[in-house]
Amino acid sequence: MKKLLVLVVIFICPFLSSQPAYAFEKVAGSSAVLKDDISKIEKPDPRVEKLRVFLGKYDSPLTPYAQNFIETADRYQLDWKLVPAISGVESSFGKQVPANSYNAYGWANGNYWFQSWEQSIEYVSSYLKEKYFNHGLDTPDKIGPVYAPPSPFWARKVSYLMKQIECFEIEDCFPRLDLTI
Repeated sequence: MKKLLVLVVIFICPFLSSQPAYAFEKVAGSSAVLKDDISKIEKPDPRVEKLRVFLGKYDSPLTPYAQNFIETADRYQLDWKLVPAISGVESSFGKQVPANSYNAYGWANGNYWFQSWEQSIEYVSSYLKEKYFNHGLDTPDKIGPVYAPPSPFWARKVSYLMKQIECFEIEDCFPRLDLTI
């Protein structure tokens, strides 16, 4: 008898109430909202991880600031590889700077002290945008004579490091030199 009562409750009771139809409708509506919310989740920027791994390869103190480099470059419409490459030329990616200067960019011939890596990235990027890019100096070749006037090789080194960052962990990124005899 108990089994029969249980079967009746399980199979017949759901048909006596109109609530389940409303509940299903509500659940379906909610799941559609969840799907929309998932599409709004930002995917990680692959440039950040590429730069983080690249800087890590050089044991750079700038490694944790890869996201700052990318966000700041995007905000000022700079090539995201430019400021990190300048730091590579000027200070071996921040490893050779005056103590507590956070000056990885040779700013003021290395005689300038920033308060943090974040501040230095922000300041140098905004200055490059305002004083260089806005005046047509928008490539390492154009920036070099003003940024590092005594060095005829500065622009070439910055360009080389920008290409190294871009091609990091990509096979066949650099053109091959075919030698024939």
